[in-house]
Amino acid sequence: MLGINGKVPEKLDLPVSKGLIPGIVASDEFSRTKKEPALPLVWQWNHNPDNNLWSVSQREGYLRLTTDRIDTSFELARNTLTQRTFGPVCSGSIRLEISGMKDGDFAGLCLLQKKYGQVGVRMENGKPFIVMVNADSRRPIEIQRVPLTQKTVFLKAECDFRNRADLGYFFYSLDGKNWTPIGNHLKMEYSLMEHFMGYRFGLFNYATRQPGGYADFDFFHINSEISLKN
Repeated sequence: MLGINGKVPEKLDLPVSKGLIPGIVASDEFSRTKKEPALPLVWQWNHNPDNNLWSVSQREGYLRLTTDRIDTSFELARNTLTQRTFGPVCSGSIRLEISGMKDGDFAGLCLLQKKYGQVGVRMENGKPFIVMVNADSRRPIEIQRVPLTQKTVFLKAECDFRNRADLGYFFYSLDGKNWTPIGNHLKMEYSLMEHFMGYRFGLFNYATRQPGGYADFDFFHINSEISLKN
């Protein structure tokens, strides 16, 4: 029975949150002992996963996402690994290694809902590009791309839910210290008719031209702070 005498009170005497929610969200270095589960319960897949195509043991200390089919859109891609976003602000960041990616592959970090946003590496004609995609118009539009001249890149998404702003911002870094904004902001909309969950951070890799490529994720770090201020 919720509430008092069947009624939920308008106010509760609860302490203000000062950080992450243990057991609900967590950073992950993808390092496992034999006694630990491959993925803790903070993680959920966007679709029923193909368990032959992901691993935290093929390369120790990394999550590897491998493709085995062609997908025409991000929403159809399988094996996108997700965690919840939370308010009032939060951020998620990854380190991505791209040496196993094939032409047409797209891998990186997203804010997942019907109106989604992505920051990642797209392989085209043997060359990698850091790209930001915005689908808040209900169709994905590549907003910006930057040539990538190294095999690793750091990617970050920040969420601002203060005063119902519901805005997502995307960044990349070549050294993990100095962050550069990319693309534009995502206006997040909670659409229960199409996607029944709230916005989620997602780690993804899918093929658009040829299957068999893979992307290695060194870590996922989640934080209750963002770089953008009021």
